[in-house]
Amino acid sequence: MTGTEPYRDPTAPLDARVHDLLSRMTLREKVGQLNQRMYGWDAYRRTPGGFELTDALYAETERFAGLGALYGLQRADAWSGVDFDNGPGAEDGAALAELVQRHVVATSRLGIPALFVEEVPHGPMALDGTVLPVNLAVGATWDPELYERAAAHAAAELRARGGHVALVSALDIARDPRWGRTEECFGEDPQLAARLTEALVRGMQGSGSGSGELFAPDKAPVVLKHFAGQGATVGGRNSAESELGLRELHEIHLPAARAGVRAGAAALMSAYNEVDGMPCSGNRALLTGLLRDDWGFDGLVMADGLAVDRLARITGDKVSAGALALNSGVDLSLWDEGFTHLEEAVERGLVSEKSLDAAVARVLRLKFRLGLFERPYTTGELPSREAGRSLSTDLARASVTLLSNPDGILPPAPHASRIAVIGPQAATVAHQLGDYTAPQRPGTGSSVLDALRRLAPPGTDIRHARGCALTGGDVSGIPEAIAAAASSDLAVLVLGGSSARTPETEFDANGAALAATDEMTCGEGADLAGLELGKAQYALLDAVVATGTPTAVVLIQGRPHVVPDTAAAALLTAWYPGPWGGEAIAEVLLGLAEPTGRLPVSVPRSAAQLPVYYNHKDTEYGGYVDESAEPLYSFGHGLSYTTFAYGTPRLTGLDVEVDVINTGERYGRSVVQVYLRRLLTPTWPRTLELCAFEGVDLAPGERRTVRLSLDADRLAPSRTVEIRVAASAREALGVRGQSLTAPEDTPL
Repeated sequence: MTGTEPYRDPTAPLDARVHDLLSRMTLREKVGQLNQRMYGWDAYRRTPGGFELTDALYAETERFAGLGALYGLQRADAWSGVDFDNGPGAEDGAALAELVQRHVVATSRLGIPALFVEEVPHGPMALDGTVLPVNLAVGATWDPELYERAAAHAAAELRARGGHVALVSALDIARDPRWGRTEECFGEDPQLAARLTEALVRGMQGSGSGSGELFAPDKAPVVLKHFAGQGATVGGRNSAESELGLRELHEIHLPAARAGVRAGAAALMSAYNEVDGMPCSGNRALLTGLLRDDWGFDGLVMADGLAVDRLARITGDKVSAGALALNSGVDLSLWDEGFTHLEEAVERGLVSEKSLDAAVARVLRLKFRLGLFERPYTTGELPSREAGRSLSTDLARASVTLLSNPDGILPPAPHASRIAVIGPQAATVAHQLGDYTAPQRPGTGSSVLDALRRLAPPGTDIRHARGCALTGGDVSGIPEAIAAAASSDLAVLVLGGSSARTPETEFDANGAALAATDEMTCGEGADLAGLELGKAQYALLDAVVATGTPTAVVLIQGRPHVVPDTAAAALLTAWYPGPWGGEAIAEVLLGLAEPTGRLPVSVPRSAAQLPVYYNHKDTEYGGYVDESAEPLYSFGHGLSYTTFAYGTPRLTGLDVEVDVINTGERYGRSVVQVYLRRLLTPTWPRTLELCAFEGVDLAPGERRTVRLSLDADRLAPSRTVEIRVAASAREALGVRGQSLTAPEDTPL
């Protein structure tokens, strides 16, 4: 190569560079660009002087004269076996990425760099990476602007360490909380998920990340996962089939993906599940007909781990499985064997070279947009760790949701000088982190107990008793807890679940938990038939409440667990709030911060009544003989330490205005929620549908007019709808709405 080839010219048009490079590639080199076969942690080993490359990497790059993409070079967790003894930290992650990239570029005849693809589920899944609260906590903030800032920080961290592409869950809708990956969902509602997906794309990629734009050095193309319908798998079982009609798919499970595509998402990941008998990675109607032809998406489609090889169950072998995936619209595989045989598939006529070229072009286009041919090695500085901690804490604080507060138990009265902090979640940080989290350095984060000791007024006596373990029925620690509660002015009972993995966890080939450890009750592969906490936790709750001491129950969880509807205790939920979640929870408990979270999912009374999502079809929704059919707490619910009143909503065209006043004595935040109820519609309607929301911060006595715009596309195809403004879905059912009838020339 002379160095003057058009594809090396940074001033040449992007399409011209892609076309020129593609024309110079052999079939073997093209196939190599579509493979992401290696686990990144197998590409290196730590040495006393830094890192060295492995024979496995040499063999992989030799196989295809280069490397298309490498997954998880920075990943650290129990599955990969990477920890602080053998993996890259913040100080040497970029150096490792450069070492690998130099080898890839030198191996490639045309000098094509690799894409480094990393998990960024709630912050980079890397040693020393900032851990954010999980998606369900983000959903509880109802604050896209705050999430956008946090996503931007995560992208800057990823790029500074040498990573390029971020894998982020955003598209799964939580329709069955028995599913272990519920924590990865923004909630049960498509509108809430769509707004947060837009924020994610803007934050990670930048607001001007159109298909022809270059990415800034601190921005990362995002792969939105999973496409589509994975949150509706039968029985809440991971990777099971999804029994979805087209209407349910389009109304509930596709709006977030549509919003992400409109915002400029660089890539989507096809899901494990099947829809109407066809797995998503082999579903041409979904990946090409809908995504590319109807929506105009010109980005990359990546298959989920080993999903291509699963297609062999219907094609007969892995060669034809790879052909089916490519012909359906998958561009980049993940760990599969099927795509390694694409050269054979072309020779056998299973795949045309034109189809292969289209996929390769999309991979190359992303590399050019990242500037990898001009800047293959990272030179940027890591963003401030304090800034990351601050954003993580802000998200955690905004997500803490007060569900009940009888007799104003919270915040505690000034004379409450003795506080008992009880429960298996009270003194631990590990169980606040959620799944897909790298090991943390000792001392990182704050438990609820530590934070209360630090933040409580001077002279407050903070005593602690664990009471019981997260799982199992051992009640031997309850007497100590009773004694602590009985002699206190306030009992803070911290219960919940955990997605923490340990080296003892058994893993599937794709990293999902096969056999959960004793305390792992949530996360990928940890699905539940019921939604109960450990048996001893209920015994502990009953015993503490029975002491008569005012009690505040805090649930740290990744899914809505079933809790007794006790009228004697305050109840807060914090969806895996991250390392500094204990600090955020303590601030809310003590009244140093207001509870501003709102439920992103409905909380069931039991697993037997599922489903309980609010936007079900508007049929005769009868109850059960032995139990109510209504959720214990509805979607959108959340209390404050103050009170709010809403005025009568006003409709002007497609705009809704409502006056909100803080009628209490403390500062607070209300989330104005606009629901529509379809009246005249060609198909059977849902009871309610969230169509807009806005948070409003108000001082005591302050009144403000909130204006929200409705999306005409969302109102279609109904001719007449009723608009209801309320503070939760349950409240919206009980208020009078205003009808909005579209004029004949309005494109509804």
